[in-house]
Amino acid sequence: MIYRSMISLRCASLGLALGFLALMTAPVIGAEEDASATPPPTTAAPPVPETSLDIRRDATVIAVERVMPSVVNIATRTWVNNETAYERMLREFYGYRREPSANYNRGSGVVISEDGYVLTNVHVVRGVDDIWVQFNDDSEPIPAERVALSQDKDVALLRLKPSKPRKFRAVKFAKDNDLLLGETVIALGYPFGLRGSVSRGILSSKSRRASDTDVTGERLDIGDWLQTDAAINPGNSGGPLVNLRGELIGLNVAVLRPDIGAQGIGFAIPIHRVNQALAETLTGESVDHFWFGARLKPGLRPLTVQSVQPGSPADKAGIEVGDAILSLDGKPAGSVIDFNRTLVAAARDREVELTLRRNGESRKVQLRLVDEKAFFNNELLRRRRLGFTLRRVDGGFVIQTVERGGPASAARLQPGHFVTSIDDQQPDDLVGAAKVIYNRAHGDQIPLQVVVMERSGFLVNRYAAEVTLKSR
Repeated sequence: MIYRSMISLRCASLGLALGFLALMTAPVIGAEEDASATPPPTTAAPPVPETSLDIRRDATVIAVERVMPSVVNIATRTWVNNETAYERMLREFYGYRREPSANYNRGSGVVISEDGYVLTNVHVVRGVDDIWVQFNDDSEPIPAERVALSQDKDVALLRLKPSKPRKFRAVKFAKDNDLLLGETVIALGYPFGLRGSVSRGILSSKSRRASDTDVTGERLDIGDWLQTDAAINPGNSGGPLVNLRGELIGLNVAVLRPDIGAQGIGFAIPIHRVNQALAETLTGESVDHFWFGARLKPGLRPLTVQSVQPGSPADKAGIEVGDAILSLDGKPAGSVIDFNRTLVAAARDREVELTLRRNGESRKVQLRLVDEKAFFNNELLRRRRLGFTLRRVDGGFVIQTVERGGPASAARLQPGHFVTSIDDQQPDDLVGAAKVIYNRAHGDQIPLQVVVMERSGFLVNRYAAEVTLKSR
């Protein structure tokens, strides 16, 4: 039989091999050596480190170890006033006030600089009152504040505010468009609040346009999303999508709705879109609550001036459109984040020296930032623009005073009227409202959405209208 022949052949081969092995391992006595001599001792090989033999520590594990210290859980709180019409009447006539309730939500983020700047999605932190960030090491939550929001790209930048100065572990950015279709990718974050979760998949598409209705109920018509089959769930939003080098290639943002039968189709904002968002928001006229007054072109090196606000610190320093910023106080300007961070740290209390390149020639200018609140305030609104002052309240602004003969008076606005939007925008604070108005030229028509409350006995009538003011 063939099988018996094969078995016999293997047995024979095994016998020959054992005999040859015994012959080779038997002590060989040389002509000049004594057969009774003791063989020299052998030196044992050094032990091999156990970690080098652990096949479990593959590229995925190593990448996760690199990135996880930079991944954070973002918890938010929003105060909601659920007051009914009856309770509002009790408050107006008897002083009764129902305490607002708190809504809590969670998302993810990733640290991008040692001094505590964190990337996440706008929809994670938009409209919230309080933000806390917690790392995976059981440390205490750290309060955070919004620094910049890019609504159209859904990218938000936060800054941590620890009680004591400390350095944070930052993720490394991948190069723009350094993507391989089908390469292994890893999604990290806090889905459903589950701390330090990791999922793995492949890069399913390098450029995908998600439809409005399939992703969420709101409009998210954003192009060039990355698609992956790595599991992404509620709470993963804002967390990092990384390659096997542990480099950030995108921010997790959405998943195709399971109720239409989708399985394993998640989306992330690609790193080149993140860089564009950072450039557009961080190179605006303001940096960290200080007025700079020059907008830089996104994605260019060296940093190039795109526009300059009249009367701004940049304008007074002599900065012009088209100037390339080469250095700040003798040090290279670097990236957008580096430039903003260095500019704020240096120009908070003194002038800084910028080296510019204009028409092929190098020149130096002196720049001093201005606190936003010292310029964008009610004084600007009253004397220089619209002739009224505002006070921030929930949902908008209340008109405090109206200047006689000013634009607000001509439009019949009165103290107590409620302003819900300015120039089709809803600023977060008085500084933001003053910025919206300042950015309009003299003589421009500025629309305001206004709510007027009129009391008739025990009833309060509410009227909504649009009023147009002429900026002066």
